[in-house]
Amino acid sequence: MMMARKQDGRVPTYTVSVVGLSGTEKEKGQCGVGKSCLCNRFVRPGADDFHLEHTSVLSTSDFGGRVVNNDHFLYWGEVARALEECVECRIHVVEQTEFIDDQTFQPHRSTALQPYIKRAAATKLASAEKLMYFCTDQLGLEQDFEQKQMPDGKLPVDGFLLCVDVSRGMNRNFDEQLKFVSNLYNQVAKTKKPAVVVLTKCDEGVERYIRDAHAFALGKKNLQVVETSARSNVNVELAFGTLVQLVDKSRGKAKIIPYFEALKQQSQQIAAAKDKYEWLVGRIVKSHHELWPNVSRKMTAAPEYQDYVYLEGTQKAKKLFLQHVQRLKQEHIERRRKVYLALLPQALDALVPDLDEIDRLSRAKLEKLLEAKPDFLKWFVVLEETPWDATSHVDDVDNERIPFDLLETPAAEQLYEAHVEKLRNERKRAEMRRAFRENLESSPFVTPGKPWEEARSFIMNEDFYLWLDESVYVDIYGKHQKQLIDKAKEDFQELLLEYSELFYELELDAKPSKEKMGVIQEVLGEEQRFKALQKLQAERDALILKHIHFVYHPTKETCPSCAACADARVEQLLGSRFLRHHRNNPSVDASVDRINLVILGKDGLARELANEIRALCTNDDKYVIEGKMYELALRPIEGNVRLPVNAFQTPTFQPHGCLCLYNSKESLSYVVESIEKSRESAVGRRDGHSAQLPLTLVLVNKRGGGDAGGETLQSLIQQGQQIASKLQCVFLDPASAGIGYGRNINEKQIGQVLKGLLDAKRNLNLVVASKEASDGAELRVVMCLMCGDPVSADEVLAPILQSQACRPAPGGGAAVLLETPVGSQRRKVELSLLSYHASFGSRKNRLVHGYVVFYAAKRKASLATLRAFLADVQDIVPVQLVALAEGSAELLDNDVSREQLAEGEEIAQEIEARFAAWPCGGGGGGAQNKLEIFQAFFKDALDKKNLVEAAHMYDNAAEACGAGEDVFGSPRAGSPLCNSNPPDSEEDPEILPGYSPFREEPPVVATLPKDHSKLSMELEGNDGLGFFSVVGTFDGKPTKIPPPVKPKPPVHFDIKGDPGYLEQSHRDLHRRSVSSSAWPPPDCFDPSDYAEPMDAVAKPRSDEENIYSVPHDSTQGKIITVRNINKAASNGSGNGSDSEMDTSSLERARKPPGAAKPALYRARCARLGRFAAYRPGVTVGSDDEAAPGRKKDEEPGGHGGYKGDNAGMAYEAGDGEDPRRRNILRSLRRTTKKPKAKARPSLSKAPWESSYFGVPLASVVTPERPIPVFIERCIQYIEATGLSTEGIYRVSGNKSEMESLQRQFDQDHGLDLAEKDFTVNAVAGAMKSFFSELPEPLVPYSAQLELVEAHKINDREQKLLALREVLRKFPRENYEVFKYVIAHLNRVSQQHRVNLMTSENLSICFWPTLMRPDFSTMDALTATRTYQTIIELFIHQCPFFFSSLRPPPPDTPGSPGPAPATTVVTSMVTTTMVTSTMVTSTMATTGSSFPPPLSPPRTPSPELLE
Repeated sequence: MMMARKQDGRVPTYTVSVVGLSGTEKEKGQCGVGKSCLCNRFVRPGADDFHLEHTSVLSTSDFGGRVVNNDHFLYWGEVARALEECVECRIHVVEQTEFIDDQTFQPHRSTALQPYIKRAAATKLASAEKLMYFCTDQLGLEQDFEQKQMPDGKLPVDGFLLCVDVSRGMNRNFDEQLKFVSNLYNQVAKTKKPAVVVLTKCDEGVERYIRDAHAFALGKKNLQVVETSARSNVNVELAFGTLVQLVDKSRGKAKIIPYFEALKQQSQQIAAAKDKYEWLVGRIVKSHHELWPNVSRKMTAAPEYQDYVYLEGTQKAKKLFLQHVQRLKQEHIERRRKVYLALLPQALDALVPDLDEIDRLSRAKLEKLLEAKPDFLKWFVVLEETPWDATSHVDDVDNERIPFDLLETPAAEQLYEAHVEKLRNERKRAEMRRAFRENLESSPFVTPGKPWEEARSFIMNEDFYLWLDESVYVDIYGKHQKQLIDKAKEDFQELLLEYSELFYELELDAKPSKEKMGVIQEVLGEEQRFKALQKLQAERDALILKHIHFVYHPTKETCPSCAACADARVEQLLGSRFLRHHRNNPSVDASVDRINLVILGKDGLARELANEIRALCTNDDKYVIEGKMYELALRPIEGNVRLPVNAFQTPTFQPHGCLCLYNSKESLSYVVESIEKSRESAVGRRDGHSAQLPLTLVLVNKRGGGDAGGETLQSLIQQGQQIASKLQCVFLDPASAGIGYGRNINEKQIGQVLKGLLDAKRNLNLVVASKEASDGAELRVVMCLMCGDPVSADEVLAPILQSQACRPAPGGGAAVLLETPVGSQRRKVELSLLSYHASFGSRKNRLVHGYVVFYAAKRKASLATLRAFLADVQDIVPVQLVALAEGSAELLDNDVSREQLAEGEEIAQEIEARFAAWPCGGGGGGAQNKLEIFQAFFKDALDKKNLVEAAHMYDNAAEACGAGEDVFGSPRAGSPLCNSNPPDSEEDPEILPGYSPFREEPPVVATLPKDHSKLSMELEGNDGLGFFSVVGTFDGKPTKIPPPVKPKPPVHFDIKGDPGYLEQSHRDLHRRSVSSSAWPPPDCFDPSDYAEPMDAVAKPRSDEENIYSVPHDSTQGKIITVRNINKAASNGSGNGSDSEMDTSSLERARKPPGAAKPALYRARCARLGRFAAYRPGVTVGSDDEAAPGRKKDEEPGGHGGYKGDNAGMAYEAGDGEDPRRRNILRSLRRTTKKPKAKARPSLSKAPWESSYFGVPLASVVTPERPIPVFIERCIQYIEATGLSTEGIYRVSGNKSEMESLQRQFDQDHGLDLAEKDFTVNAVAGAMKSFFSELPEPLVPYSAQLELVEAHKINDREQKLLALREVLRKFPRENYEVFKYVIAHLNRVSQQHRVNLMTSENLSICFWPTLMRPDFSTMDALTATRTYQTIIELFIHQCPFFFSSLRPPPPDTPGSPGPAPATTVVTSMVTTTMVTSTMVTSTMATTGSSFPPPLSPPRTPSPELLE
């Protein structure tokens, strides 16, 4: 029967006949037993191919169709299955049924007329061309389905599946069904074919039916039962597989799985597939706008989609997709809801911020109120359809306006209630804050500086604690304290100004003595405004020191009024008033932002250097000098300068300077010849500018190196120096400037050259402008304004500036030229509009024919400053007092105004000055009426003009001869403008630029006192580019005299034609030379005895004075000797310094004869000298207690010099000299023996002994915090505010401010430097002072020698590696601090284009502080350049030395031993920095020049150094 199905290795094929209860509705009930569903699920297991509805009621045509083919059985097709043991087989499925005629409802007639039981048991089936059955819809539409015929039209049956429906069938009795099945089984059993009982519809099965069916099967022999559910696809495969295993005896016995266990497995499989499918949907579908057709196409190839559709079908997959989309939509709606609800409080704050408007307002009224607001549509949108989440507005993500119907939701109502409650609480808290502030303002216990903890108990109550957080009332208290402190500081500053006379009488300098500080405290101590800062003593001391700095160094920047400074406002007024005139003024160089430079050199030198300079410029040929951009025009010349093509000057090119290059004797000869030819041409054209063109001679590198023709570098340097002396120009050589190999000139030199040319160009403009000014004005009057007065400078100067006769002074500056009637004719009056602090210097060194002094009637400080100013004005100079009152009502209502008006008038009467009251604010008449007030004063000035000029001439001549001691003894004697940047620090004094801006070496000004430097400048002449060269050695040999310098002819002025011949421009930093003016009679002073001084380096002496010898040009063998009093550039350096000059016998012999000098106004009026008792010559010692003393030689005749270390000028008073003045000057001199300090009041309660500064480094650091807090704070402050400060670390800070900073930090390590408003230079100086005061230098002595030895290595890579190895030996605390400081200096050097501090400049400033070498040996002196270069390498190559280097462990060997004794040659130089620089310059002069330093590597990796 089975036929040999497996022969030839073919796949076995079986035919299974599915039988069961069939027939009419009466026999089987209203539904079948599930034979068709069982066959459908097995043949086509996919969920989409499974059909639950299979009808057996057919029409005649359908019954006769090719699918049914007039047979009562259906051919379901052939299925390939892999059964157990993975053996594949083919199964043909046939269903035996009985079709009912839809007309008669009786079985259709067929070829076999047997009953169903016999027909179903047939083992051979035949039906020609019978098609495979799919579903009921196929009948009649066979062409729309796959047409597959039953094989050969006949099939042999191999086994039977007996279907038993165990569900509760309609109109069917289970027992009758079981009886039918029993009969059917008996018929099947006769065929000897295997059969399996299949229980169908077990998903709806009845327990009793299932038990009965099992009982039926048990009654039969070898009859197996499989529980199935075609709908749930449970055990369908098992039923057919069990039958196949019974048919094929070679297969093992099948394992029957109970229905519920199989259902569980199937459910798990479906659940897993569902999870994977949902994950797939979630990954693909991100928007709720996605559609199923698009998404299903995307998922077709995904196995997750295929598995789920196979198990559950496409419809269920679509259902899950729709559920996911709906979930996305709900999430989107919820997000939008949250956005709207988050915006709702903001909308309510914007639309209804007033509690009174909405308090106790219903929702309906609130909605109407909101709709009436102008900004309603900005926050809300009214939708036509509701609810809002069902409209398209929810998808408009760009429109965040709140749907108005959202207010109806409970969440919105809660937010509205919260808004109302918030407004109520805010109102209450505002009331509490206001009450708290009122309580603070009214409480007498709250004073400036009182801590909150002390004031809490006096001002707090329960309501404050209940409604205000601690942070709130602490913040309010802090702001109130700030207001109190600011107000107290303002009042105290005003108090200091009211005592201006005291500060000027004390003659304070940058380092006030403790006696003078005690006097200030004693005088101000009883003032309430002084006591108001009792709890802020440090800040009070800082204000006093700041005010002292202002008195000593008055500028717009240090002015207490800051933005309200009169000088700044005058500049603005003049700039706006005369802007057009300034643009058209021919005396102002229109090309001030342009530098024209001639480069002279043969054999390609000029072109090469021009290309190098252009490479340093920007794309548009701009060059940055001191932070400002200048246009740079270069003209390289290499041929005959007599030819037009090589001329220095062309119609379009006016040179400002010339850079002369040479590298051989031939090129040097070419330079000399070209300069001579150019000057001859300029003289022929009468071009003075070209004839005096600033020159710089530069020795450049030879290409290829080595000597050419026996020319050594030293011989070229000597020849260049000689030529530079003859040409009177600057000389640069590689040894002095550090030019690197491969380049002609470095960037720093170029900047110095250009800066010098720019200064020379400006000075030329100033000389021209000053000459024009002197030619125009007949009277010079200074108008003094008080900074910060209630009457502004605009209103005071308006009558003058609005006058048609007013125009800018040709010399520029804060001056105007007023043409006004004086006497019987119109005259030109130059009015200098200055503040009082800018006018103090004009009293002695400037020719002024009269003063107009303004003061505010209602301000005491204004009149006090006026009194201080007039006290030292000579009584022959006319004065006009002008009282400024804010309207006439002030004169009647204000007691202070009336008192000050009366006092001013009394002062005017006593000193015989003129007085006028000037009502401001709309009163007092027009501008012309106010100008008429000055007519009488101008007449007085004109009458006394000759007398004033004669006195001025006497003062200047006496000062030049050394007889005017006041010039050097008082800070008021010299103009502040002559020393606008005083060196206030003793550690690192700022060396003001000398006459050579191109040299690194400090000029003689650095080591001479200010008095000597002034004299040197006066003897210098008018040339702003004089050159100093170093002469002298350190070994005590006689001073070498360089080749003589050709004297410069003095420029003479006609005294009668222009009485202002001695006036010096206040825009220049240095006083113009007296030699440039007409002189008194020859018996007084002969300027021809003096020539230009050359640079000199003092010999190291400890007990005797340093002698500087200057060669004289006009007489052979004559040498002028100037004695150094060993007080170099400190304590004001001539602006308040106590040092004086000791003249030689030659100088003393040329003093002018005694003459009666005018008295001061203080002698006429007692009101002008009320603090005269505190002058230093009367009661108080000088500012510098440690200065050596002097005493006058007792030799007869008084012609002997003064003995001792510091010999000063002999004081020879004239016959008419004021004895009081003489006594004061003598009292300021020092005795040889240092006087014992007396107990005196101090700003501090106890002497300051620091526990932080001057202690070992290890005591101020910890392993957790390896950097000292003070250093960390200073560097953070500098990097935050001072990286762009020009000359940072080079420009010294104020000594008093630095000490104040250290004192305040010593008391409070949490000091906020930014809040205290310290200057950047003061912080930088204090940081350097910290390292200077360490017992041991930061770079240990034990490591310094190793560093020097490592630096001697020629190989660059090995040198850097060796230096880094030495760093590893530093003690841990030294290493950490050194790394921190060097990294900071590296960051500073990166801003060198702005702050002008390259790594080289920083190393020059810092190496003495960090290393402090022993200068007691010559080796140490000669190694200074090496030390500086080592520090420069560390700064420049900071990433290489520290980025990959780990800090050494705590037990690292190499801690420094005891420091060797250090002897600083203080008599030779004043600071270590100056010493190192002078040693370098001396070596260059004597011939032992250093080789140019190797350029350090640009990358931190040593492997890339080559």
